[in-house]
Amino acid sequence: METALLDENPSSTDAKRRGQVVSRAQSPDEVDALESGWRQLAESLPPMAQFEWTRACLHAFATGSVPHVVAVHRGERITALAPLVKKRLRGVRRLMLAGVSDVYEPMDLLWTDRRSLDRLVTSLVRRGTPLLLERIAANSASVAAIQRAYRGRAIVLARQQATCPYITLDESWLEPELHLNSGRRSDLRRARRKAEQLGTVTTQIRAPDLSELPALLDTAFEVEAQSWKGDTGTALAHDAHRAVFYRQYAEAACVAGVLRICFLRIGDRVAAMQLAVEQGEGFWLLKVGYDSRFANCSPGLLLMRDTIRYAVEAGVKSYEFLGRAESWTRVWTETEHPYISLRVYPLGVRGLAALTADVLAAMHQRWRNRR
Repeated sequence: METALLDENPSSTDAKRRGQVVSRAQSPDEVDALESGWRQLAESLPPMAQFEWTRACLHAFATGSVPHVVAVHRGERITALAPLVKKRLRGVRRLMLAGVSDVYEPMDLLWTDRRSLDRLVTSLVRRGTPLLLERIAANSASVAAIQRAYRGRAIVLARQQATCPYITLDESWLEPELHLNSGRRSDLRRARRKAEQLGTVTTQIRAPDLSELPALLDTAFEVEAQSWKGDTGTALAHDAHRAVFYRQYAEAACVAGVLRICFLRIGDRVAAMQLAVEQGEGFWLLKVGYDSRFANCSPGLLLMRDTIRYAVEAGVKSYEFLGRAESWTRVWTETEHPYISLRVYPLGVRGLAALTADVLAAMHQRWRNRR
């Protein structure tokens, strides 16, 4: 099935002259029809910009949301794309970036040039639908494009969101412990000694075959469930929808050859794990976990040290922690990507309804916090 190509502004001779037309994909089949052009557009971008990521989000989190992927085409090429879903929030339907509210990883619009980005955003303006775009890079050109296009047509609110830590890698990170303070270096050495007292310590960084992937993911999920995440019920082993997402995305990343599954073993037991993607000159940490029975020898810290070194040896330029900055990430780096959310309330009935619902929800939350 092919997506329908629309000229959402037939009188726009400028758009026609450039050969730009807009399509909307509003079913899984229509999204699949964009795969080839999407892959070309996102070739050097982070994992969250890839077709595989959004496709897995649409499959795993389908309940209550409908695909609404908007693409700008120039000839046979896709030159801009908004990976959106239409979802009801507080009783009002809005356009939201696919999967962000479910896996809380940053996303953005995709584009090759400013003209295509402006055409994409203009098509969103004409829809008149409230937007909730969470965790967009604060310095992204899409932020300025949205603010520019909606000026005088909507209320646009920008709010700070959690930052994502990262390391800019160079050869000095071949010995990651040298970037730690003296106390942390001592802790790392002590942790290694304690681990070695329990058994031989080995690190595995696998680019798995598809045939072995299910068993490796089972092991990774089991290790995560042995941590505090298992006690709080937030581990993937206890979250069916997010588990489906990570399994489907991991399968696609495995086929593409970018998936990395990392284990730290102490003796014959897996003490820590990482799910990661090596793509676009970055090593992207998707999930981390450790078996709390080995907590006194900090297996997560030991594995982090080894995968940072691996990333440098692989020629990767950055080590991306994803998630949000926390005390354990600041052991390694205090450099962080800033993100914001954009809430767009078009002037009209739908925009007013969304704004009213959000204001009432914020007032209720403040009241609860004061109790």
